[in-house]
Amino acid sequence: MNTATSSIWTTAEAARSATPLEHNPACDVCVVGGGIAGLTTAYLLLKEGKRVIVLDAKPAVASGETEHTTAHLAWYLDDTFGHLASVRGDDVARAAAASHRGAIDLIEQIVRDEQIDCDFQRVGGTLFPGADGPKALDDEEQVLKRLGLEFERTRVTFPGGQAVDALRFPGHGRFHPIKYLAKLTAAIRDRGGVIHTNTVVEKVRGGDPCKVTTTHGHAVSAAAVVVATNNPFEAGTPMHNKVAAYNTYAVAVEIPKGSYPGGLLWDTEDPYHYVRVQPGDAHDHLIVGGEDHKTGQAHDQPQRWDRLLAWTKERFPQAGAVRHHWSGQVFETPDGLGFIGLAPWNGPNVFMVTGDSGMGMTHGTLAGRLLTDLVQGRPNELAAVYSPSRLVPGAIKTLLGENLNMAAQYTDWLTGGDVKRAEDIPPGHGAVVRTGLTKLAVYKDEKGALTTLSAVCPHMGCIVRWNPGEATWDCPCHGSRFQADGTCVHGPATFDMKPAEAKE
Repeated sequence: MNTATSSIWTTAEAARSATPLEHNPACDVCVVGGGIAGLTTAYLLLKEGKRVIVLDAKPAVASGETEHTTAHLAWYLDDTFGHLASVRGDDVARAAAASHRGAIDLIEQIVRDEQIDCDFQRVGGTLFPGADGPKALDDEEQVLKRLGLEFERTRVTFPGGQAVDALRFPGHGRFHPIKYLAKLTAAIRDRGGVIHTNTVVEKVRGGDPCKVTTTHGHAVSAAAVVVATNNPFEAGTPMHNKVAAYNTYAVAVEIPKGSYPGGLLWDTEDPYHYVRVQPGDAHDHLIVGGEDHKTGQAHDQPQRWDRLLAWTKERFPQAGAVRHHWSGQVFETPDGLGFIGLAPWNGPNVFMVTGDSGMGMTHGTLAGRLLTDLVQGRPNELAAVYSPSRLVPGAIKTLLGENLNMAAQYTDWLTGGDVKRAEDIPPGHGAVVRTGLTKLAVYKDEKGALTTLSAVCPHMGCIVRWNPGEATWDCPCHGSRFQADGTCVHGPATFDMKPAEAKE
């Protein structure tokens, strides 16, 4: 498989780009982050008459994790209703189902109101057993019956001939996320919203007013701030202990036009596989994802795409050429629901959304509606369901396991390097090399030239690890990612890796 990764959604939409922030404006609400959560929130607040400024670190909005999704619009939860009900109770599980269904309804409404051509379509969703057998499916069926959620028991036959029992859910959907958000960005500007890209936010401080400071020294003064950056940036150090960063992988393969009916599919394996189709002109594209692992805690990234492709061709023999393969990053929470609401550690009037738990498109959309109510001072029954301050005693085992895993990564300070000398690194690869009391992150390009950086993540001091699948340095503690030259491409870090000669 070609080593260069690309998302199927990557498009050059002029509306997504803007100029950097170069002054010190004031507004009613400053939204930090231009993905689906931030843009939906901005759009809804503008409709209510608020003056809104959106700041995004990348050259174009929606070019972070929103561009690396598989764009399932699902109300069935990735982490299952059985898990949520067991740790939060049946009422919360029912509320979560209703809120995600409401998110799909809201996307459909915005598509209609703004006349957005983004391939939106309602489809069914189907859960089927994986290699783990039928028990997980049977257990989930009992929970769904108890909760009174809409589904039917059915049977699915794959084009490869495999026939399995399954649970089918109505009211799911699919769309092209970048076409959708490019038009939503235009609608934001039409309503007077201001967008600045290439603008990295360094600090967010609550108050009356709040202050949002960028790495270039400019600041926005706002009555309220919404931090919608996918990762728990500026949400307080304790929030990093409540989410866990995972990488997930996807391939898009050509299939004959109309050869797959187009519903969403998931299996019960852990990690699970997920499938959808994206219509094309001469061909359709089958998008298959899975092979998740903790960010920075794997060394076989290229093989994970190979395994996904093998799984796909076994079930879909019509699968042809791989046109795109990429990875995304999700932040998991102990109960599988996002953290949406007042940020607990930033002072008054600062709100946040993080912890998409694999449900980024619907979590981000329902966050827009919930955060609009909270900024406006309106009560919303979902505030307690998604509160960032919530405690989940029923999921303490999961939370403790993730925190022990995070703490264990700091022992990398005590170990040797991946190789003893930079000369041992193959061209086109990177490795961590110990030198005295510290470690260096060394990348050797195809011509043998070296880029030598401190291997210490600038976020909270973990030792980064080389990702051979995408030629990045990944932090195994909190999920920050950097290009081979040290440029930060994903937070929570907001600074680049330091040159080797810089002092820690």
